[in-house]
Amino acid sequence: MAKKLKDWFDRDCAILLGRAIKANHKTFDIDCYAAEVDRGIWPLELKDRVGLMSNALRTRLPEDYKDAATIIAASLGPPLEREAGMFTTGYWLMPVARLVEDHGTNELDTSLDLCEAITQRHTAEYSIRPYLELYPNETLNRMHQWVRHPNSHVRRLASEGVRPRLPWARRLNDFIQDPEPAVAIAHALRSDPSPYVCKSVANLINDISKDHASIIVELVGRWQNDASQDTKWIIRHGTRTLRKRGMIG
Repeated sequence: MAKKLKDWFDRDCAILLGRAIKANHKTFDIDCYAAEVDRGIWPLELKDRVGLMSNALRTRLPEDYKDAATIIAASLGPPLEREAGMFTTGYWLMPVARLVEDHGTNELDTSLDLCEAITQRHTAEYSIRPYLELYPNETLNRMHQWVRHPNSHVRRLASEGVRPRLPWARRLNDFIQDPEPAVAIAHALRSDPSPYVCKSVANLINDISKDHASIIVELVGRWQNDASQDTKWIIRHGTRTLRKRGMIG
C-alpha cells in the first residue's frame, strides 16, 4: 500500500531536514530535533505534523529571523531540474515553507526571497498568502516580477499564489471581493509557454469565475482576439465552471 502523504513527515524526514540544516548551522542537534518530532508526530494529521516540524525547527535556528533565513536558504539544495517533483523530491521542505508562512511576516523582503527560492524546489503557494494579506501592494509588485522569471516554478507561484480559493489554503478574502489584482497576474501569464504554468493560470481564472463570472467572460473574450494555442488551452480549461453553468460556450 502506498504511503499516505502525512506519513512522510516523521522521524526520518526530520533527520533528512536536520542534516541539510546542520551543513550550514554546525550547532544544530539532529538527534534532538528528530526525537522531538518523533515524540509528538504520531497522533497528528498532515498540517499539524508539518506545523510541529516547522515550530521545532524554528526554535533551533538563530532568534534573528534574517540569520535563520540565511541558514535556510543555504540548506534548500539544488533547484528541481523538471517541473515535476515538488511533492516527491522536494516534500521534505514543506516544514521550511511553513516556517516562512508562520514565522516570517515581520521580514517581508527576506521572506519573499525565501518563497522565490523554496518554490524552485518544493512550493510556496501557501507560504505567500499571509504576505498578500499583510503587504498586498509590495507582495503583488514582487509577483509581477516573478511572471517574467526564467524559472517556470517561480512563474507558477505568481499565479497559484493569488488563487483566491486555493484548495487546502486560507482563502484570500480581499481577492474574492476584488479580483482585479489576480486578474492582472492571469493576464500577464496568458501565453506562458509552460503547460505547468498554463494549468495554474487556468485554475486561477476558474477560481475567480466562481465569484465574478462576468469578469472572466469579459477577460477571455479579450484574450480570444490574439490567442495563442497556450492561451486557448487556458481559456478552455479555465472556463469549466462557466460552461457547467451555461454561461459560456
